[in-house]
Amino acid sequence: MLARSKPSFTITRAAICAAMVAVAVPVPAAAQSDDRLRRIESQINALQRVVFPGGDDRFFEPEITPQTGTTTQPATPQVTTSALTDVLARLDAIEGQLARLTAATEVNENALAALEMRMTELETRGITGGTNAVADGTTSGSGASGVIEVPEDGEDTVVVAAETPDNEPPAGPAPERVEAVQAIAKPATGDAGDDEYVYGFRLWDAGFYPEAQQQLAMFVEQYPDHWRTTYGRNLLGRAFLDAGEPRAAATHFFENYQADSSAARAPDSLLYLAESMIALGDTRRACIALAEFGDTYPALAVGRLQTMYDDLGGRVDCN
Repeated sequence: MLARSKPSFTITRAAICAAMVAVAVPVPAAAQSDDRLRRIESQINALQRVVFPGGDDRFFEPEITPQTGTTTQPATPQVTTSALTDVLARLDAIEGQLARLTAATEVNENALAALEMRMTELETRGITGGTNAVADGTTSGSGASGVIEVPEDGEDTVVVAAETPDNEPPAGPAPERVEAVQAIAKPATGDAGDDEYVYGFRLWDAGFYPEAQQQLAMFVEQYPDHWRTTYGRNLLGRAFLDAGEPRAAATHFFENYQADSSAARAPDSLLYLAESMIALGDTRRACIALAEFGDTYPALAVGRLQTMYDDLGGRVDCN
């Protein structure tokens, strides 16, 4: 009897071991990963509803769906390639949304930058509008000389200053003036650019403003990078201002300030720009120039240029 019961005991132990092994075998890794992904997506959907209240079913799947008449048990996850395909599709959709959001952000940033540049340009034109002018020139064949001006509406107009018949050449300077100009010596120090500027300064200082304008304009054109260029532009504006041409003067003063606001004569040009606007009766632009000077050069406003700054401020009411 004992010999017959021993095999039954052996079979029972084998069955128990097999059952324990079956229980110990985990659910396939792919199925676990898919369950984790679904759980994370459910949490993200809940978070989206908090961040974006009022979402609809087009973007957020409902957490609770209507019950159908037939109740079925969830199927056991299958280890197939469809789970990986679903994950990749969801990642592609998320990346697409991020790309669209990034593109929209960049478009908005570019639009704001363009708007800021436009506002800056308009503020700048608030100082210089209507001050651009080109020196007198003779039109071919007619003998008429005119000034091209840019009025406040921004459209070019030609104002004919005078007409000279073709058969009568324009009158030149008097011999006495020619002789007086020739008497002004041009320096020869070895620095050609500096010599040209100093010669223009001497012409201006002697009161020969048209000759100084021509000389200084030539210097600025031929030596744009010379250390004296900021002096040349400023003095060119003064040559026009002293000759009673504040509109042309304002153009050169603004160009000198705009070219390099840290240059030696940029602050001087800003004050002379205000003086030109006062001469033109444009109080608003004069006040803009004075305010810009006070903000940009506070040390000079109580230093080297204080007298001029205070004098100009007393000539206009900027309140």
